[in-house]
This record gives sequence, C-alpha cells and structure tokens, in this order.
Amino acid sequence: MSQDQISPATYDFRPKDCLLGAQMLFVAFGALVLVPLLTGLNPNVALFTAGAGTLIFQVVTRGKIPIFLASSFAFLPPIMYGVKTWGIPGTMCGLCAAGFVYICLSFLIRWQGSDVIKRVLPPVVTGPVIMVIGLILAPVAVNMAMGKTGDASFVLFPQRTAMFISLTSLAATVLVSILGKGILRLIPILCGIVTGYVLSLLFGIVDFSAVSKAAWFAMPEFVFPEWNLQAVFYIVPIAIAPAIEHFGDVLAIGGVTGKDYVKDPGIENTMLGDGLATSFAAFLGGPPNTTYSEVTGAVALTRVFNPAVMTWAAIVAILLAFVGKVGALLQTVPAPVMGGIMLLLFGAIMVIGLNTLVKSGEDLTEARNLSIVALILVFGIGGMTFSAGEFTLQGIGLAGILGVVMNLVLPGRKSA
Repeated sequence: MSQDQISPATYDFRPKDCLLGAQMLFVAFGALVLVPLLTGLNPNVALFTAGAGTLIFQVVTRGKIPIFLASSFAFLPPIMYGVKTWGIPGTMCGLCAAGFVYICLSFLIRWQGSDVIKRVLPPVVTGPVIMVIGLILAPVAVNMAMGKTGDASFVLFPQRTAMFISLTSLAATVLVSILGKGILRLIPILCGIVTGYVLSLLFGIVDFSAVSKAAWFAMPEFVFPEWNLQAVFYIVPIAIAPAIEHFGDVLAIGGVTGKDYVKDPGIENTMLGDGLATSFAAFLGGPPNTTYSEVTGAVALTRVFNPAVMTWAAIVAILLAFVGKVGALLQTVPAPVMGGIMLLLFGAIMVIGLNTLVKSGEDLTEARNLSIVALILVFGIGGMTFSAGEFTLQGIGLAGILGVVMNLVLPGRKSA
C-alpha cells in the first residue's frame, strides 16, 4: 500500500493531497454543474455549496468517511417547476424544508433505529416515486435535444443541427460509461458534455459574450429563500427518494473501504450531515446536496481512503466558485448538449426506481402493492392536482405523500 493509501479511519490533512482532491472534484464536476445549468441556478453558487456542504458533512461525521456531497438529480423536477412557478427564492424555501426532513429522519433513526425508515419508506413506495422523478421530465429532455426550450415554447436551434449534437453527446456518454477504462469510466457525463460542446463550437452556436463580460474574481450570486408554503408541500415529499439513496451510498463507500459507517459514525449522523448540507445549500441559492456515487467509484479505483482528500476537493470547489469566468463559461453550454445528456439521465433515474422494486422481491400483482405502485405512477405522471384555496399539491409531491399515506393506512403492511 502506498503512502497515500492510508487506513480508512485515518484523517490526515496533508497539502500534497490537494491534487488528489482536485481529481475527486473533476470526477464529480460534470454532474455537479449539470443540475444548476438545467434549472437556471448559478453554477458558481453550486460549486460553493457543494464544497461547503462537504465540509459540514465531515464535521458532523467527525471526518471518518471519504465522501463528497454535490448537486442531487432527484430534485431536478421540483427545482425546474419551482423556478418557473415561484422563482428561485420561493423554490429555495422548499429545498430548505427538504433538508429539514433529513434532519428529522436522522433524529427518528437515533430514537427508533434505522429499521424505522424501512417501515415508513419501503421499496414499494420509494421505487415508483423515483420512477416518477425520471419519467415526468422525459418531455423536457426530448424538447431540449431537438433544439427547443424545455417546455417546447420556443425553438432555439435548427432541429437537424440540434439532433446531431444531442445524439452525439448521448452516444459519447453511453460509450464512455460502457467502454471507458479507469478514470474515464467515472466521468461519462463530463465526456458527453465536452463532446457536445466541441461540436457546438464547430457549428458556431456557442455565445461567448457573457464570458468576456464576466470578472475573473467575483462573489457568487447567492439567493436567499423566501417563505412559500406551496413550495414546501410540493418539494418535501421528494426528499424520500434521496433519503433512501443516502443509505445505499453509505453502504457502498463502506464496502469500498471495509468499514461499517452505518454504525460508526452512524447512519443517523450521516443523514444529519446530508440534511444540514442541503439546507445550507438552499439557504444560499444552491441545489440540494447528495452523496456522490461517482466519487465513491473514484475512491474504489484509486484506493485513496483518506477522508481529508475530500476536504481538499471541497476547498478547490469553493475557490473555483469565486472565479466568475468559470460560471459564465459553464452557462455557454447549448441546450442540445444538455438535452442529449438528459435523455440518458432521466431514463437512468427511472431505471433506478424500477430496480428498487425488482430487488425488493415484492409481488407487485398483490392487491396492496399493486394499488400503491399504480396510484403513485398515475398520480405523478398524469399530473393529478389537489387544490384548497391558494394551496396546491401536485406531481411528484402529491405522488410521494400518497404513497407514504397508503403504505401506512392500508391493511396488510409487513413488519420490517
């Protein structure tokens, strides 16, 4: 074992590990910046909150886990809908509340043990909710891949040009994820974006005017939340999907390092760290944070288990957040490039939900399970809406609440 491949339990903050930390950020970079680029949030703010969120997580978990936190794809639909409906400040209120859900779950686990999550949020609920998250955004991906805005209200680029760029970006992402070796296999999204961006340059559809105007060093454009009850009720139920994903990620990094992080520092503390990081990110106008499986893959590949490497990754992310031209350059990525990546991304989210159901081994034709899964999918994808005065509950939020309530009240629920 090399000097850098130290014991998983050892936190050793060494300046020479800065390069390793930058490499970890590079692995996460494509996915990290894709969320703000798709939702209209500021990528510099996302970089800052990812770095700061990782540091918060490390403090809460006492620097025991080599993990990096950054933008969560699970929240893409509510952020896109929320920004269009309530603006960024109102949406951030709902995202702050989602982080608070994690915090509450962490105290519930501390009180009742981790099995309580399996009772409240079994696969028969979380699986279809994750599927809805992916499927509800499918039209947005197709529209952007065809050179239109996400809602198809305006044509941005000629369809033939947009399709060529988007499908080439998609092909590059798929091929790298399947055939890539070493570090390349961990950055398929970044490879797809670079491929599409190069093509966009050749077709002359990249506008650099904002880059030339941007300052080299600038304060990230933080946005503070504004109270919005509708946003809270719409977004909070979506937190159940990444909460379950969090368990899987903690188990995955434990499998890589050979440590049981569910016991030490404890899943209640990892969940608390994730919740605090998410609420902190939303308080400044950044996307919610989640533990990154790409970085876990990089840890497995490099065998660098020192959690302090993630501290360096966080520091590099924070420093990049203050480089104004970085954010401006990221925002020049044309819609067809992102549309091509989204075709795979949203489909993959749906498949993750489907896999959650399959792995559970539940009989989905059994009346109770069939009712829960069917209604979550139809309510979520069909656009069912419940309104009372100015209060409205719809889409993924309604589907999530419906699934949780049905699981708790319908007879025949299995004990964990």
